[in-house]
Amino acid sequence: MRALPASCDVAIVGAGAAGLATAIFTRRLDPSRPVVLLDSARRPGAKILVSGGSRCNVTNASVSERDFWGGRPAIIRRVLRAFPVADTVAFFRDLGVSLHEEAGGKLFPDSNRARDVLDALIAEADRTGVALVAGHRATRVERLPDAFSVATTEGELRARRVVLATGGQSLPKSGSDGAGYEIARSLGHTIVPTTPALAPLVVSEPSIHAQLSGVSQEVELSVRADRAVVARLTGALLWTHFGVSGPVAMNASRHWLRARLEGRTPSITINFRPGAQFDAVDGALRELAAEGPKMMVRKAVATMMPASVADAILERLTIDGDLALAHFPREERRRLSRALVEWELPVVDSRGYNFAEATAGGVTLTEIDPGTMESRRCPGLYCVGEILDVDGRIGGFNFQWAWSSACVAARAIARGAAGAR
Repeated sequence: MRALPASCDVAIVGAGAAGLATAIFTRRLDPSRPVVLLDSARRPGAKILVSGGSRCNVTNASVSERDFWGGRPAIIRRVLRAFPVADTVAFFRDLGVSLHEEAGGKLFPDSNRARDVLDALIAEADRTGVALVAGHRATRVERLPDAFSVATTEGELRARRVVLATGGQSLPKSGSDGAGYEIARSLGHTIVPTTPALAPLVVSEPSIHAQLSGVSQEVELSVRADRAVVARLTGALLWTHFGVSGPVAMNASRHWLRARLEGRTPSITINFRPGAQFDAVDGALRELAAEGPKMMVRKAVATMMPASVADAILERLTIDGDLALAHFPREERRRLSRALVEWELPVVDSRGYNFAEATAGGVTLTEIDPGTMESRRCPGLYCVGEILDVDGRIGGFNFQWAWSSACVAARAIARGAAGAR
């Protein structure tokens, strides 16, 4: 950790994943350029430490623009291709952090310790000569005729180039409290209104969530806005005391929240038989009745999902689970079948930024050059990582966006510096 110098060539605001990577890449490409990395926290990288259940899901084995929402797919694709997954794996291997693949293509450090990822990044920043200045919150960035003035809580810094890597608003205790948006706006940028993304969802009563707290199952969620489907997502759902969590619920949260932000009426239904429609589920129940007419309704439903969920659904529908399938009325069977593929989940909100893993919205991508990450509104200003209007689904995609956008910016800064010399 260093003291705040009076000036530098490149000032990077925010020492999270994108900021650390930008600083490292810049110094590697051009060791002669003084780089100052500012962070408001005394100990930077808190968000890295808590990510992936404190194991840090560094990236994914397969990443494309289709894994992201917000922004422009063509721009996202161009940035990702400039520094793909293979480069990320090699980068961390070079830092002494080897990765292994888990379900869903998620890549974690072999040690399963987020601390090892952060320590490796900070050590490399130090080795390459990055001046990491912790405990200095940037409060204002002003464009001067030939440089920038960066005001911090501990003093002022003059820089030829500034990189905003302040993150979004998720997990504000880590330092991502949205302050970077105001800095970007003050320099001429448009901010797409923000909402939490990858956040657990709060469900109202009456519901079955409380009695199922701790139960996990595979489901398909349909998110609607004014009754039109805006997203269909499949994955693990975790029932909790407050509502639902797990990858599929957290992926769905941004769509529900964006619909509400737009003034549309959002809703979510659960299909407990992912990919199946009403006729298929109703047919499956009829087949079970033909094969075992004495089988109880409760046991039949439990062949399709955890028994505790089956019991909760039957109880909420006031259907006698002890009834034999041979005596199960047709209309009741069809009512059950419909419920199993279109179960209303009464979502009232998400758990907010304090529990969100990402932010939807941010600096609009059309105001950033995807070949350099430089601002089209303010030359010499660069934006990387979560501050931009890009948010990926769960699985390491947001980290990959951080590494890729950081590398693009660093290459452009190095090229610019070389051209100036």
